[in-house]
Amino acid sequence: MNMRHAVLSAALLLSLPSLALAERGFQASDLVSMDRYSSPVLSPDGRKVVFAKRVVDMDAGKASSSLWIEDLFARDALPPQRLTPEGWNVNSPAFSADGKSVYFLSGKSGRSQLYAIGLDGGEPVQLTDFALDVDAYSLSPDGKRIAFAASAFADCKGEMACSRTRLDASPKASGVVFDRMFIRHWDTWSNGSLNRIFVASIDGTAPATTATLVGADLIADVPSKPFGDLSDLAWAPDGKSLVVSARLSDAGEPQSTNFDLYRIAADGSGKARNLTAANPGWDAGPVFSADGKTLYYRAMKRPGFEADRFALMAMDLSSGKTREIAPDWDRSADSIVLSADGKTIYTTAQDMGQHPLFAVDVATGEATRVIGDGSIGSFSIAGPGNAASTSVFTRASMKSGNQVVTGGIGGAPERAITPSASEMLPDVAFGQYEQFSFSGWNDETVHGYVVKPWNYEEGKRYPVAFLIHGGPQGSFGDGWSYRWNPQTYAGQGYAVVMIDFHGSTGYGQAFTDAISQHWGDRPLEDLRKGWAAAQEQYAFLDGANACALGASYGGYMVNWIAGNWHTPASGAWKCLVNHDGVFDQRMMGYSTEELWFTEWENGGTPYENPEGYERFNPVNHVAQWRVPMLIVHGQNDYRIPVEQGIAAFTALQRQGIESKFLYFPDENHWVLKPANSLLWHETVNAWLGDHIGAGAR
Repeated sequence: MNMRHAVLSAALLLSLPSLALAERGFQASDLVSMDRYSSPVLSPDGRKVVFAKRVVDMDAGKASSSLWIEDLFARDALPPQRLTPEGWNVNSPAFSADGKSVYFLSGKSGRSQLYAIGLDGGEPVQLTDFALDVDAYSLSPDGKRIAFAASAFADCKGEMACSRTRLDASPKASGVVFDRMFIRHWDTWSNGSLNRIFVASIDGTAPATTATLVGADLIADVPSKPFGDLSDLAWAPDGKSLVVSARLSDAGEPQSTNFDLYRIAADGSGKARNLTAANPGWDAGPVFSADGKTLYYRAMKRPGFEADRFALMAMDLSSGKTREIAPDWDRSADSIVLSADGKTIYTTAQDMGQHPLFAVDVATGEATRVIGDGSIGSFSIAGPGNAASTSVFTRASMKSGNQVVTGGIGGAPERAITPSASEMLPDVAFGQYEQFSFSGWNDETVHGYVVKPWNYEEGKRYPVAFLIHGGPQGSFGDGWSYRWNPQTYAGQGYAVVMIDFHGSTGYGQAFTDAISQHWGDRPLEDLRKGWAAAQEQYAFLDGANACALGASYGGYMVNWIAGNWHTPASGAWKCLVNHDGVFDQRMMGYSTEELWFTEWENGGTPYENPEGYERFNPVNHVAQWRVPMLIVHGQNDYRIPVEQGIAAFTALQRQGIESKFLYFPDENHWVLKPANSLLWHETVNAWLGDHIGAGAR
């Protein structure tokens, strides 16, 4: 038996009920410490796959990532082999144009720079040694140049040493004067720098130290902060130009979602040309056709609405004419990957509580679900043509974090390359789950998920964790989260209920739109009806012994529930958990950084439409609060500032309501550091244990 067969046989044995090793439920310590897999990329011929593996050193409280490689068609069928050396922390893999080496970023030299390594491993070769960190990169079609993003100052005019000096400066006075917003964004105060695009040649003979600023007249963050990447940059096939998505800094960034596509010369000459000026909404994700004549991209139509539907678009670059490819497909596309023959766009999208991969016919707009079951993340397609192409992707579900999987397109059988959570944790039993539906607001069908506790026994009733997702335009679907994972509650002996209320994504744009200016009525009706429907359909739910928990918008809804759904007659709640929730809508409208969000959701600014902010404002219902509440907030949360959490805690304490405040001085809107994440889970679990216990009745 070869090694591949041995691995598969072991995995098969673990899946057999009669031989199950499971003895315990899934714990927060498992979630924090288990390995994570991401970023699969294929060689140009589709034969080899490289992916990233992240491991955590809990003693040091740090994580590091390495690259692994597998030959998908090797006769000896060896499992993945480590590619990058021990002691290297790396990210962002990409194959060279000839497929003979792999590029990646690492801070090994003290700054994030580009390296290359042969397919057989060995010592990486440093390809760049710039004065600035390389934050992201994209290879030119011939592989001889890179376009890369770096944080720089516009008035330094492409002189990287000038920007380095400014970034390293330590002025005697700490005060900073601002005359425009953003003054801070996500978790960082503005220092006046921008994400800028440079182009450099890389020949491997010596690290590149100089680069040309391109699109110098484009005063904008490219990629956008804080979560943009170079999927918003595309090289033209001839390598002479690039197209980038950008929102100009003088366009009123905090209140604008008007990103446009600009064409810029790769040699830094000339001025940027706006290709999508006619669309006031968000244009993103450019991809050239192989002949360079057509530009594909995604576009939102409504300015100021970040959760509008991303439509698939095609632009004839000679005439500038555009068309929507799939106008009748009521889903929002996440990305664009073209098939080798250019006839098909592959993209993922939220869909009915899952996140499948779709194939969209460019000519007809017909969208076909090609890979489903759970949540498909990043994916790569390579090879000579549609029939002979190889595909690789990551898939997660409520039972496992991302696995790297090959196959699935064109009838190719699927094969997991990396282990599932149950294979990594053979002594853990995961809660079984299923989707259910009910009639919600406006008698429209609403969906949700119910998860059984890990130790479920027929005939027993279990306390319930009722999870409310954030966004609000989001979804608690069949995926895996490292912050709000239902299996961590099922692992404590709780059942879990999650409702995709009106405003959730993946059920059509009208369903998503329904929550705007209706934060407190339509979704609350769905949550009430969903909770009642779940108890009616699942007798094991102990409805009188339940806690409601949520973060961001979910935290807002917890605050809203505290004043609007708390009486014993309503059947809820024994306790509440509010993580980074909005407490005062009016102050949120003045203090959050991305103003377009609150202004769209509340129908204008707080001074233009004060009624929109007060209609569903939790602060106005504090006198009705009765239920014990745990509040969690981070100091570096600039999306929903920490004062919102402090104010909610004050409201509870002054009324003598049982309450606790878990404060993180070093976390943003999320809790990311391994030790902090573990403390978060332990505190929440202890709170639930104090109020609803942890066992069946």
